Amino acid sequence: MGQVKALAMFSGGLDSLLAIKLIQKQGIEVEALNFSGFFCFCKAGSGVADSAKRLGVKLRTVEVDERYLRMLRNPKHGYGRHMNPCVDCKIFMLKEAKKYAREIGASFVFTGEVLDERPMSQHYPALRVIEQESGLKGRLLRPLSARLLPATIVQKKGVIDGAKLMAIRGRSRKPQIALAREFGVTSYPSPAGGCLLTEAEFARRLRDLFQHRKRCSVVDVALLRLGRHFRLGENKIIVGRNEKENKALVAGKAGSDYVFEAPDIAGPITLLQGRKTKKAIAVAAGLTAFYSDAKTETVTVCYGGEKQDKTTTAKRLNKEEVERLRI
Repeated sequence: MGQVKALAMFSGGLDSLLAIKLIQKQGIEVEALNFSGFFCFCKAGSGVADSAKRLGVKLRTVEVDERYLRMLRNPKHGYGRHMNPCVDCKIFMLKEAKKYAREIGASFVFTGEVLDERPMSQHYPALRVIEQESGLKGRLLRPLSARLLPATIVQKKGVIDGAKLMAIRGRSRKPQIALAREFGVTSYPSPAGGCLLTEAEFARRLRDLFQHRKRCSVVDVALLRLGRHFRLGENKIIVGRNEKENKALVAGKAGSDYVFEAPDIAGPITLLQGRKTKKAIAVAAGLTAFYSDAKTETVTVCYGGEKQDKTTTAKRLNKEEVERLRI
């Protein structure tokens, strides 16, 4: 028999890092799967890759696609406080993990989940639902809480020694920090931050997008992370806050979007989405003028699609008008 292989769901956080350590200590080869996308803002990118390298595990990163958005519009198990479909999100990712586990010949899948650490998706009934609906019944191991949960198939067969796994429960991080010291783990991210879908401002923007667009892409949702957002009927207007966002807005614009900019004056790039009515153009130009460094009440603004070859004299909106439009 060859060496047993397992697939880890790896966020790059301390819990998933410790889960990998626990499985590796039992002589099992581990590969890691990380999901990245518009909803991640603290544990994605090179930090995950660096952690995987230190652990000596092969890492595969999967960018979420429109299938995730379809789930997000109507999650079977509902949302948390904002637009976070935590249970459905876990099921979605674990279904993908099951496919990849089969591809690489992994005997089981494991996560860094801790019983009762998160109120929506890590209480006992939710853990059982996730295991069942992901198609991983009996093959989904949670090493940090395994001694508090029913034994998996690999435990029953002796592939994993359940007595060497943990019985961590609750929201305190002290047991994990103590285990990290035991393993000599000194580099790991703080638990602050996490999923943008739990953030009130991002959730408002996403809810607005779903209400006004029957179809949207991952790029549309990714733009919600950038700038200031305004709604004028069926028009969406996004105003950049700094040079980095200005460049990202231009890079992320659709072919039908208009770009607005006040030439020779420091200020934002503004995107106008939707029908290009006179009113919509005037409001987008007025917002561009409002957030520019211009000191005058009227500002010359250039705008257009591929080229900003049209000009208009825009009247700066006042603060009350701006706030009425803000999403």
